[in-house]
Amino acid sequence: MKLDVQTLDGKKGGSVDLDDAIFGIKEVRADILQRMVKYQLAKRRAGTHKTQSRGEVSRSHSKLYKQKGTGQARHGAANAPIFRGGGHAHNRLPRDYSHDLTKKFRDLALRHALSAKANAGAIVVIDALTVKDGKTSALQRSLTNLKLEKVVFIAGEKVDASVTRAARNLAHVDVLPNAGLNVYDILRADTLVLTQDAVKAIHDRYKDYKPSRREREEAGAAKKPSAKKKSAEGAAA
Repeated sequence: MKLDVQTLDGKKGGSVDLDDAIFGIKEVRADILQRMVKYQLAKRRAGTHKTQSRGEVSRSHSKLYKQKGTGQARHGAANAPIFRGGGHAHNRLPRDYSHDLTKKFRDLALRHALSAKANAGAIVVIDALTVKDGKTSALQRSLTNLKLEKVVFIAGEKVDASVTRAARNLAHVDVLPNAGLNVYDILRADTLVLTQDAVKAIHDRYKDYKPSRREREEAGAAKKPSAKKKSAEGAAA
C-alpha cells in the first residue's frame, strides 16, 4: 500500500510504502479489537474501592432494646446493614481488575487496528511534526491545512517539548511517541497521523513477523481468481 507523505502545510512531500501485513488486513476482526480495548481499560482501573462491613463501622454492638414488649421489630446491634450508618452487606474490597493477553495477541490487535484505519482511509503520513515556538495557534493552522479534527499523532521516538506545549490546549488532539502507540487511542481518534519516523518504527517492530497459516491461506485465496471470473474469461475466449 502506498500513501502520499504530506507536510504540515498540507502540501505533498513524497510517498511511502506501507506493509500490507501490518496495514493491509482486509477482514478486520472486531472481537480482537474489543478484547484489546477491554484489556487496556481494565489495566487503567485503580481498584481502590472499599466500603466498611458491619464489623468495621464505629457503632454500638449492643442490643438496641429488649426483645419483646416494645411493639417494634426484633433487632440486635446497630451496625446491621439494615440500619442507616450500619455496615455494608457483601462490602466492596480493593481488587486488581487487570487480566492477561499474550504478546502475540496484542501485536495482532495492533495490526488489526492499523488496518482498520487504513481501510477507512483515516491514516495520514507527514514528514515531521514540529511547531515553531510551541504555539497552539500554529498547530491549529496545521490541523486546518490537513483538514483534521479529532486526531492522534505518533510523533517519533520522542515528542518535542514544543509540540507537547502546543497540543495540550487542543481538544481531541493527542501526541504520543512511538512507544505509546496503542489500540484504544487509535480507535478513539477519527484520524491517525504518523510521521515517517513512526512508520519506520512500526515496520521495524514487525520486521521479524511471520504470518500464520490462516493468514497465508487468506492471502493465497485473495490472489487466486474466483470461479465466476474463470468462467467469464472462458466464455469471452
